[in-house]
Amino acid sequence: MDEGGMYAHRLEKLRKDLHIRSIDTFWVLKGENRLYLSGFKGHDGQCDESAGSLFITRNRQLLTTDSRYIEQAGNEAPSFEPLCYSKGIIDLLPDILKDLKTKRLGFEAGRLSYLQFQKVSEALKEAGISVDLVPCEEMVEGLRIIKEDFEIEAIKRSIAITELALTAILDGLAPGMSEKDVAWSIEREIRERGAEEISFSPIVASGENSALPHAIPTNRKIKTGEPILFDLGSRLDGYCSDMSRTVILGKPDTKFRDVVQAVYDAQQGAIESIKAGVSSKSVDKVARDYIDERGFKGKFGHGLGHGVGLAVHEKPALNPTHDIILEPGMVVTVEPGIYIPGWGGVRLENMVVVQENRAEVLNKMPVLL
Repeated sequence: MDEGGMYAHRLEKLRKDLHIRSIDTFWVLKGENRLYLSGFKGHDGQCDESAGSLFITRNRQLLTTDSRYIEQAGNEAPSFEPLCYSKGIIDLLPDILKDLKTKRLGFEAGRLSYLQFQKVSEALKEAGISVDLVPCEEMVEGLRIIKEDFEIEAIKRSIAITELALTAILDGLAPGMSEKDVAWSIEREIRERGAEEISFSPIVASGENSALPHAIPTNRKIKTGEPILFDLGSRLDGYCSDMSRTVILGKPDTKFRDVVQAVYDAQQGAIESIKAGVSSKSVDKVARDYIDERGFKGKFGHGLGHGVGLAVHEKPALNPTHDIILEPGMVVTVEPGIYIPGWGGVRLENMVVVQENRAEVLNKMPVLL
């Protein structure tokens, strides 16, 4: 399927869902969803900034943006009608909805802020337009959850860059380096090896800092004989990678070996349990129960994993509170950890794709280093 056919196929699936929900126009606001449906790569920057949005009806598709991106939008999303605004999308919204003859506007509730919602309501009221505003959740995310073959290949390429970057970092790792300096080196390595950007700020946490699952790198100097936790990822061709490794400089003591082995065994057991038809909650339970049985009950606080694709965190989640039946083509992380305050922590993370009878591990770099 060519690129144009791919976007047409995705739009067709979305339109079927819109028909079922009696939504005549759908307003796409999330950057990843905009890219998935149109090919437009404009970057939103921060949460209150937007490079544009899509309006999808049963027979039309608009891409609205400002003068910074209008030429790019035309080049990257040729199947969409481009529309440029100067004061912001809300000022133009009444005219757009009139043109599209919209009666029920579905919008991405997870992206439109309450303040923006109020402004939309006021703009429609002032224009004398009667439109039902219908909050929608995970309309496009539900399509993105199953990865196409080319998406999986893109994720593999992103993983390969991430692994090359970490390999280079580990080759030069030495006592006395600061967490901040190593984190910056990771970012530089990822970019210099061809990635578009990092998929999230790298985590480098040493010693007692590694007991913080999402530690922010500090000026702390790395020492011999303590856990050093790395969590990093890259974005390539729009697709993200996410991996974690934990190492030690010098000879590991018994405690480090015991913790690492427990995390490794929990990860392998969880991966072996993954296949189509299995509950995501049950996969989390495999790893969690094993860690508890090894004497580390309560030391694994976060979920086992999450989906990865155009976003570094997306559906499905592998955790105790969300449950979904796994299907072929879903890509998830498997990242158990043990965190002991005052000592440190260990997390090992690989990415896998769900298949009919097993999980295919996408990483090539060994888990135990």
